[in-house]
Amino acid sequence: MRPYELWIGLRYTRAKRRNHFISFISLIAMMGIGLGVAALITVLSVMNGFDQELRGRILGVVSDLVIEGNGQPLQDWQPLMQHVAKAPGVQAVAPYVQAQAMLNSGEYVTGAIIRGIDPAQEVRVANLAENIVAGRLADLQPGSFGIVLGSAIAQNLGVGVGDKVTLVSPQGQVSPLGVTPRLRRFTVVGIFSMGMYEYDSGLALINVQDAANLYRLGAGVSGLRLKLADAFQARGLAERMQQELGPDYMVQDWTMGHANFFRALKIEKTVMFVILSLIIAVAAFNIVSTLVMVVTDKQSDIAILRTLGASPLSITAIFMVQGAMIGIVGTLLGVLGGVLLALNVPTLVPMIEQLLGMHFLSADVYFISELPSKLDMNDVWRIAGASLVMSWIATIYPALRAARTDPVEALRYE
Repeated sequence: MRPYELWIGLRYTRAKRRNHFISFISLIAMMGIGLGVAALITVLSVMNGFDQELRGRILGVVSDLVIEGNGQPLQDWQPLMQHVAKAPGVQAVAPYVQAQAMLNSGEYVTGAIIRGIDPAQEVRVANLAENIVAGRLADLQPGSFGIVLGSAIAQNLGVGVGDKVTLVSPQGQVSPLGVTPRLRRFTVVGIFSMGMYEYDSGLALINVQDAANLYRLGAGVSGLRLKLADAFQARGLAERMQQELGPDYMVQDWTMGHANFFRALKIEKTVMFVILSLIIAVAAFNIVSTLVMVVTDKQSDIAILRTLGASPLSITAIFMVQGAMIGIVGTLLGVLGGVLLALNVPTLVPMIEQLLGMHFLSADVYFISELPSKLDMNDVWRIAGASLVMSWIATIYPALRAARTDPVEALRYE
Protein backbone atom coordinates (compact mmCIF):
# COMPACT_ATOMS: atom_id res chain seq x y z
CA MET A 1 0.00 0.00 0.00
CA ARG A 2 1.09 3.56 -0.64
CA PRO A 3 1.84 5.84 2.35
CA TYR A 4 -1.17 7.98 3.07
CA GLU A 5 0.96 11.15 2.65
CA LEU A 6 1.65 10.16 -0.94
CA TRP A 7 -1.97 9.19 -1.56
CA ILE A 8 -3.38 12.44 -0.18
CA GLY A 9 -0.72 14.54 -1.96
CA LEU A 10 -1.56 12.96 -5.30
CA ARG A 11 -5.27 13.38 -4.55
CA TYR A 12 -4.80 17.10 -3.92
CA THR A 13 -2.84 17.39 -7.17
CA ARG A 14 -5.67 16.21 -9.40
CA ALA A 15 -8.81 17.14 -7.40
CA LYS A 16 -9.53 20.85 -7.61
CA ARG A 17 -13.29 20.98 -7.96
CA ARG A 18 -13.84 23.75 -5.43
CA ASN A 19 -11.24 26.17 -6.75
CA HIS A 20 -10.55 26.09 -10.45
CA PHE A 21 -8.22 29.10 -10.16
CA ILE A 22 -5.74 27.01 -8.17
CA SER A 23 -5.85 24.35 -10.90
CA PHE A 24 -5.13 27.02 -13.48
CA ILE A 25 -2.13 28.33 -11.53
CA SER A 26 -0.83 24.76 -11.17
CA LEU A 27 -1.15 24.26 -14.92
CA ILE A 28 0.68 27.53 -15.60
CA ALA A 29 3.51 26.47 -13.25
CA MET A 30 3.74 23.09 -14.96
CA MET A 31 3.82 24.67 -18.42
CA GLY A 32 6.39 27.24 -17.30
CA ILE A 33 8.74 24.54 -16.05
CA GLY A 34 8.25 22.52 -19.24
CA LEU A 35 8.88 25.57 -21.43
CA GLY A 36 12.04 26.49 -19.53
CA VAL A 37 13.43 22.96 -19.67
CA ALA A 38 12.63 22.57 -23.38
CA ALA A 39 14.17 25.96 -24.23
CA LEU A 40 17.31 25.19 -22.24
CA ILE A 41 17.81 21.78 -23.86
CA THR A 42 17.26 23.21 -27.35
CA VAL A 43 19.57 26.21 -26.92
CA LEU A 44 22.40 24.15 -25.42
CA SER A 45 22.02 21.58 -28.21
CA VAL A 46 22.32 24.31 -30.84
CA MET A 47 25.42 25.69 -29.11
CA ASN A 48 26.89 22.18 -28.98
CA GLY A 49 26.16 21.93 -32.70
CA PHE A 50 27.97 25.19 -33.42
CA ASP A 51 30.91 24.02 -31.30
CA GLN A 52 31.14 20.71 -33.17
CA GLU A 53 30.75 22.38 -36.58
CA LEU A 54 33.45 24.96 -35.86
CA ARG A 55 35.84 22.34 -34.51
CA GLY A 56 35.32 20.25 -37.63
CA ARG A 57 35.98 23.17 -39.97
CA ILE A 58 39.02 24.36 -38.04
CA LEU A 59 40.51 20.86 -37.88
CA GLY A 60 39.94 20.59 -41.62
CA VAL A 61 42.75 23.12 -42.08
CA VAL A 62 44.68 23.12 -38.79
CA SER A 63 46.42 19.88 -37.88
CA ASP A 64 46.02 18.28 -34.45
CA LEU A 65 49.71 18.75 -33.61
CA VAL A 66 52.53 20.76 -35.18
CA ILE A 67 56.24 20.21 -34.59
CA GLU A 68 58.57 23.03 -35.62
CA GLY A 69 62.18 23.93 -35.08
CA ASN A 70 62.77 26.48 -32.35
CA GLY A 71 63.17 29.49 -34.64
CA GLN A 72 64.86 27.49 -37.40
CA PRO A 73 63.64 25.30 -40.30
CA LEU A 74 63.82 21.54 -39.85
CA GLN A 75 66.66 20.30 -42.06
CA ASP A 76 67.05 16.65 -41.07
CA TRP A 77 63.32 16.09 -40.67
CA GLN A 78 62.86 12.59 -42.16
CA PRO A 79 64.18 10.70 -39.08
CA LEU A 80 62.04 12.92 -36.83
CA MET A 81 59.01 12.18 -38.98
CA GLN A 82 59.59 8.42 -38.70
CA HIS A 83 60.08 8.71 -34.94
CA VAL A 84 56.92 10.69 -34.15
CA ALA A 85 54.84 8.51 -36.51
CA LYS A 86 55.44 5.61 -34.10
CA ALA A 87 54.13 7.54 -31.07
CA PRO A 88 50.91 6.18 -29.51
CA GLY A 89 47.83 7.97 -30.83
CA VAL A 90 49.52 9.35 -33.98
CA GLN A 91 47.79 8.29 -37.20
CA ALA A 92 49.70 10.25 -39.85
CA VAL A 93 52.52 12.79 -40.29
CA ALA A 94 53.15 15.22 -43.16
CA PRO A 95 55.82 17.90 -43.76
CA TYR A 96 54.93 21.46 -44.61
CA VAL A 97 56.45 24.83 -45.40
CA GLN A 98 54.68 28.00 -44.31
CA ALA A 99 55.46 31.63 -45.10
CA GLN A 100 53.86 34.90 -46.12
CA ALA A 101 53.53 36.35 -49.61
CA MET A 102 51.60 38.74 -51.81
CA LEU A 103 49.48 37.40 -54.66
CA ASN A 104 48.92 39.53 -57.75
CA SER A 105 46.65 39.14 -60.76
CA GLY A 106 46.30 42.14 -63.06
CA GLU A 107 45.40 45.13 -60.96
CA TYR A 108 44.37 43.08 -57.93
CA VAL A 109 46.70 42.30 -55.03
CA THR A 110 46.08 40.44 -51.78
CA GLY A 111 48.18 39.04 -48.96
CA ALA A 112 48.14 35.36 -48.07
CA ILE A 113 49.72 32.65 -45.97
CA ILE A 114 51.52 30.28 -48.33
CA ARG A 115 51.57 26.67 -47.19
CA GLY A 116 53.71 24.16 -49.01
CA ILE A 117 52.30 20.64 -48.78
CA ASP A 118 52.81 17.16 -50.15
CA PRO A 119 49.35 16.34 -51.60
CA ALA A 120 49.78 12.59 -51.12
CA GLN A 121 50.48 12.97 -47.41
CA GLU A 122 48.37 16.08 -46.71
CA VAL A 123 45.10 14.20 -47.29
CA ARG A 124 46.03 11.98 -44.33
CA VAL A 125 46.40 14.86 -41.84
CA ALA A 126 43.59 17.23 -43.00
CA ASN A 127 40.38 17.06 -45.02
CA LEU A 128 41.22 19.90 -47.41
CA ALA A 129 40.73 17.61 -50.40
CA GLU A 130 37.08 17.19 -49.39
CA ASN A 131 36.55 20.95 -49.61
CA ILE A 132 37.99 21.49 -53.10
CA VAL A 133 35.24 23.16 -55.14
CA ALA A 134 37.22 23.42 -58.38
CA GLY A 135 40.28 21.63 -59.71
CA ARG A 136 42.24 19.00 -57.77
CA LEU A 137 44.63 19.06 -54.83
CA ALA A 138 46.64 16.24 -56.46
CA ASP A 139 47.70 18.64 -59.26
CA LEU A 140 50.19 20.29 -56.90
CA GLN A 141 53.13 18.42 -58.41
CA PRO A 142 56.75 19.44 -57.73
CA GLY A 143 58.19 21.74 -60.37
CA SER A 144 54.79 22.49 -61.91
CA PHE A 145 54.33 25.63 -59.80
CA GLY A 146 50.62 25.10 -59.33
CA ILE A 147 48.66 26.82 -56.58
CA VAL A 148 45.35 26.11 -54.81
CA LEU A 149 43.59 29.25 -53.55
CA GLY A 150 40.96 29.88 -50.94
CA SER A 151 37.62 30.82 -52.49
CA ALA A 152 37.73 34.38 -51.13
CA ILE A 153 41.27 34.91 -52.46
CA ALA A 154 40.24 33.66 -55.89
CA GLN A 155 37.23 35.97 -55.84
CA ASN A 156 39.33 38.97 -54.75
CA LEU A 157 41.88 38.31 -57.50
CA GLY A 158 39.21 37.50 -60.09
CA VAL A 159 40.84 34.22 -61.11
CA GLY A 160 39.74 30.62 -61.64
CA VAL A 161 41.31 27.27 -62.43
CA GLY A 162 43.86 27.63 -65.24
CA ASP A 163 44.54 31.34 -64.66
CA LYS A 164 47.94 32.74 -63.68
CA VAL A 165 48.85 34.58 -60.47
CA THR A 166 52.14 36.16 -59.46
CA LEU A 167 53.53 35.29 -56.05
CA VAL A 168 55.71 38.00 -54.49
CA SER A 169 57.95 36.65 -51.73
CA PRO A 170 59.21 39.01 -49.00
CA GLN A 171 62.58 37.17 -49.09
CA GLY A 172 64.42 39.39 -51.55
CA GLN A 173 67.25 38.59 -53.92
CA VAL A 174 70.38 40.66 -54.45
CA SER A 175 70.85 42.16 -57.90
CA PRO A 176 72.89 45.00 -59.39
CA LEU A 177 69.88 47.20 -58.66
CA GLY A 178 69.86 46.22 -54.98
CA VAL A 179 67.54 43.89 -53.07
CA THR A 180 64.43 43.07 -55.07
CA PRO A 181 61.46 40.84 -54.16
CA ARG A 182 61.38 37.31 -55.52
CA LEU A 183 58.62 36.85 -58.09
CA ARG A 184 57.19 33.61 -59.41
CA ARG A 185 54.27 32.89 -61.73
CA PHE A 186 51.90 30.16 -60.53
CA THR A 187 49.00 28.46 -62.28
CA VAL A 188 45.76 28.09 -60.35
CA VAL A 189 45.03 24.34 -60.25
CA GLY A 190 42.33 24.35 -57.58
CA ILE A 191 40.05 26.38 -55.32
CA PHE A 192 38.90 25.29 -51.88
CA SER A 193 36.14 26.58 -49.62
CA MET A 194 36.25 25.71 -45.92
CA GLY A 195 33.26 27.91 -45.05
CA MET A 196 35.44 29.99 -42.71
CA TYR A 197 36.49 33.40 -43.97
CA GLU A 198 39.75 33.32 -42.01
CA TYR A 199 41.02 30.45 -44.18
CA ASP A 200 39.17 31.10 -47.43
CA SER A 201 40.59 34.64 -47.59
CA GLY A 202 44.08 34.04 -46.22
CA LEU A 203 45.45 30.63 -47.23
CA ALA A 204 47.02 29.40 -50.46
CA LEU A 205 48.59 25.99 -51.07
CA ILE A 206 51.59 25.06 -53.22
CA ASN A 207 53.79 21.99 -53.44
CA VAL A 208 56.21 21.60 -50.51
CA GLN A 209 59.28 21.32 -52.80
CA ASP A 210 58.28 24.44 -54.75
CA ALA A 211 57.83 26.28 -51.45
CA ALA A 212 61.23 25.12 -50.14
CA ASN A 213 62.92 26.34 -53.33
CA LEU A 214 61.03 29.62 -53.36
CA TYR A 215 61.88 30.45 -49.74
CA ARG A 216 65.40 29.00 -49.98
CA LEU A 217 65.02 26.30 -47.37
CA GLY A 218 67.01 23.75 -49.35
CA ALA A 219 65.95 20.29 -48.20
CA GLY A 220 64.35 21.69 -45.06
CA VAL A 221 60.74 22.31 -44.09
CA SER A 222 59.00 24.60 -41.62
CA GLY A 223 57.67 21.68 -39.58
CA LEU A 224 55.59 18.52 -39.37
CA ARG A 225 51.80 18.24 -39.15
CA LEU A 226 50.37 15.32 -37.14
CA LYS A 227 46.96 13.68 -37.27
CA LEU A 228 45.84 12.04 -34.01
CA ALA A 229 43.35 9.29 -33.34
CA ASP A 230 41.65 11.59 -30.81
CA ALA A 231 42.03 15.33 -31.35
CA PHE A 232 40.91 16.02 -27.77
CA GLN A 233 44.04 14.26 -26.46
CA ALA A 234 46.28 16.70 -28.33
CA ARG A 235 47.18 18.84 -25.31
CA GLY A 236 48.54 15.93 -23.26
CA LEU A 237 50.41 14.39 -26.20
CA ALA A 238 51.95 17.77 -27.07
CA GLU A 239 53.32 18.14 -23.53
CA ARG A 240 54.80 14.64 -23.58
CA MET A 241 56.41 15.17 -27.01
CA GLN A 242 57.83 18.52 -25.93
CA GLN A 243 59.55 16.88 -22.97
CA GLU A 244 60.83 14.04 -25.14
CA LEU A 245 62.14 16.16 -28.04
CA GLY A 246 63.70 18.86 -25.90
CA PRO A 247 64.17 22.63 -26.33
CA ASP A 248 65.38 22.40 -29.97
CA TYR A 249 61.79 21.76 -31.05
CA MET A 250 58.48 23.47 -30.42
CA VAL A 251 55.33 21.31 -30.19
CA GLN A 252 51.93 23.01 -30.44
CA ASP A 253 48.45 21.50 -30.39
CA TRP A 254 45.44 22.83 -32.30
CA THR A 255 43.82 24.39 -29.22
CA MET A 256 46.68 26.86 -28.69
CA GLY A 257 45.82 28.91 -31.76
CA HIS A 258 42.08 28.97 -30.98
CA ALA A 259 42.05 28.78 -27.18
CA ASN A 260 40.33 32.14 -26.71
CA PHE A 261 37.68 31.29 -29.31
CA PHE A 262 36.62 28.02 -27.70
CA ARG A 263 36.91 29.52 -24.21
CA ALA A 264 34.46 32.22 -25.30
CA LEU A 265 32.05 29.55 -26.58
CA LYS A 266 32.26 27.72 -23.26
CA ILE A 267 31.60 30.90 -21.28
CA GLU A 268 28.66 31.77 -23.55
CA LYS A 269 27.18 28.31 -23.03
CA THR A 270 27.50 28.66 -19.25
CA VAL A 271 25.89 32.12 -19.29
CA MET A 272 23.01 30.85 -21.45
CA PHE A 273 22.46 27.99 -18.99
CA VAL A 274 22.22 30.44 -16.09
CA ILE A 275 19.95 32.90 -17.94
CA LEU A 276 17.53 30.27 -19.24
CA SER A 277 17.48 28.58 -15.83
CA LEU A 278 15.74 31.73 -14.61
CA ILE A 279 12.70 30.68 -16.68
CA ILE A 280 12.51 27.50 -14.61
CA ALA A 281 13.06 29.51 -11.42
CA VAL A 282 10.14 31.83 -12.29
CA ALA A 283 7.93 28.79 -12.88
CA ALA A 284 9.06 27.41 -9.52
CA PHE A 285 7.79 30.61 -7.88
CA ASN A 286 4.40 29.74 -9.32
CA ILE A 287 4.59 26.46 -7.39
CA VAL A 288 5.05 28.50 -4.21
CA SER A 289 1.98 30.62 -4.92
CA THR A 290 -0.04 27.55 -5.91
CA LEU A 291 0.78 25.65 -2.73
CA VAL A 292 0.19 28.67 -0.52
CA MET A 293 -3.32 28.98 -1.96
CA VAL A 294 -3.87 25.23 -1.58
CA VAL A 295 -2.79 25.37 2.07
CA THR A 296 -5.23 28.21 2.67
CA ASP A 297 -7.98 26.33 0.86
CA LYS A 298 -7.33 23.09 2.76
CA GLN A 299 -7.15 24.53 6.28
CA SER A 300 -10.05 22.41 7.51
CA ASP A 301 -8.66 19.25 5.87
CA ILE A 302 -5.30 19.83 7.53
CA ALA A 303 -6.98 20.38 10.91
CA ILE A 304 -8.98 17.14 10.59
CA LEU A 305 -5.84 15.21 9.66
CA ARG A 306 -4.06 16.65 12.68
CA THR A 307 -6.91 15.71 15.01
CA LEU A 308 -6.81 12.16 13.58
CA GLY A 309 -3.16 11.89 14.58
CA ALA A 310 -1.21 13.11 11.55
CA SER A 311 2.13 14.59 12.57
CA PRO A 312 3.46 17.94 11.30
CA LEU A 313 6.04 15.96 9.32
CA SER A 314 3.25 14.05 7.54
CA ILE A 315 1.43 17.29 6.68
CA THR A 316 4.71 18.67 5.30
CA ALA A 317 5.18 15.53 3.18
CA ILE A 318 1.64 15.78 1.74
CA PHE A 319 2.17 19.25 0.30
CA MET A 320 5.74 18.53 -0.78
CA VAL A 321 4.36 15.59 -2.77
CA GLN A 322 1.86 17.88 -4.44
CA GLY A 323 4.49 20.48 -5.38
CA ALA A 324 6.97 17.81 -6.46
CA MET A 325 4.37 16.31 -8.81
CA ILE A 326 4.00 19.67 -10.56
CA GLY A 327 7.78 19.84 -10.97
CA ILE A 328 8.11 16.22 -12.13
CA VAL A 329 5.34 16.42 -14.72
CA GLY A 330 6.59 19.81 -15.99
CA THR A 331 10.17 18.53 -16.19
CA LEU A 332 9.16 15.36 -18.05
CA LEU A 333 7.12 17.38 -20.55
CA GLY A 334 10.02 19.79 -21.00
CA VAL A 335 12.58 17.01 -21.48
CA LEU A 336 10.36 15.28 -24.04
CA GLY A 337 9.68 18.49 -25.95
CA GLY A 338 13.28 19.70 -25.72
CA VAL A 339 14.75 16.41 -26.96
CA LEU A 340 12.33 16.22 -29.87
CA LEU A 341 12.97 19.85 -30.78
CA ALA A 342 16.76 19.53 -30.50
CA LEU A 343 16.79 16.43 -32.72
CA ASN A 344 14.69 18.16 -35.39
CA VAL A 345 16.20 21.67 -35.41
CA PRO A 346 17.97 21.14 -38.79
CA THR A 347 14.60 20.13 -40.28
CA LEU A 348 12.32 22.64 -38.55
CA VAL A 349 14.43 25.76 -39.16
CA PRO A 350 14.34 25.49 -43.00
CA MET A 351 10.57 24.98 -42.79
CA ILE A 352 10.17 28.12 -40.68
CA GLU A 353 12.49 30.06 -43.03
CA GLN A 354 10.43 28.97 -46.02
CA LEU A 355 7.21 29.88 -44.23
CA LEU A 356 8.44 33.35 -43.25
CA GLY A 357 10.32 33.95 -46.51
CA MET A 358 13.60 34.83 -44.77
CA HIS A 359 16.96 33.25 -43.98
CA PHE A 360 18.11 33.42 -40.36
CA LEU A 361 21.82 32.82 -41.05
CA SER A 362 22.65 34.38 -44.39
CA ALA A 363 25.65 32.83 -46.13
CA ASP A 364 26.76 36.35 -47.12
CA VAL A 365 27.18 37.28 -43.45
CA TYR A 366 27.80 34.08 -41.47
CA PHE A 367 30.26 31.31 -42.32
CA ILE A 368 27.77 28.76 -40.95
CA SER A 369 24.55 29.25 -42.89
CA GLU A 370 22.62 26.36 -41.32
CA LEU A 371 21.57 25.93 -37.72
CA PRO A 372 23.36 22.83 -36.38
CA SER A 373 22.26 20.85 -33.34
CA LYS A 374 23.96 18.20 -31.21
CA LEU A 375 22.00 16.69 -28.34
CA ASP A 376 24.17 15.90 -25.33
CA MET A 377 22.41 13.66 -22.81
CA ASN A 378 24.67 14.95 -20.03
CA ASP A 379 23.12 18.39 -20.60
CA VAL A 380 19.64 16.85 -20.52
CA TRP A 381 20.25 15.11 -17.17
CA ARG A 382 21.82 18.25 -15.70
CA ILE A 383 18.90 20.44 -16.81
CA ALA A 384 16.31 17.93 -15.56
CA GLY A 385 18.11 17.65 -12.23
CA ALA A 386 18.26 21.43 -11.82
CA SER A 387 14.56 21.70 -12.61
CA LEU A 388 13.58 19.03 -10.08
CA VAL A 389 15.77 20.57 -7.38
CA MET A 390 14.27 24.05 -7.90
CA SER A 391 10.76 22.57 -7.89
CA TRP A 392 11.47 20.70 -4.66
CA ILE A 393 12.94 23.81 -2.98
CA ALA A 394 9.80 25.75 -3.97
CA THR A 395 7.65 23.33 -1.94
CA ILE A 396 9.49 23.80 1.36
CA TYR A 397 7.93 27.07 2.57
CA PRO A 398 4.25 26.24 1.77
CA ALA A 399 4.66 22.73 3.23
CA LEU A 400 6.14 24.09 6.48
CA ARG A 401 3.37 26.66 6.66
CA ALA A 402 0.80 23.84 6.34
CA ALA A 403 2.53 21.91 9.11
CA ARG A 404 2.21 24.89 11.47
CA THR A 405 -1.58 25.06 11.03
CA ASP A 406 -3.39 25.16 14.39
CA PRO A 407 -6.33 22.64 14.28
CA VAL A 408 -8.33 24.61 16.88
CA GLU A 409 -8.14 27.88 14.93
CA ALA A 410 -8.82 26.14 11.62
CA LEU A 411 -12.00 24.37 12.88
CA ARG A 412 -13.36 27.22 15.02
CA TYR A 413 -15.72 28.55 12.35
CA GLU A 414 -16.46 25.23 10.59
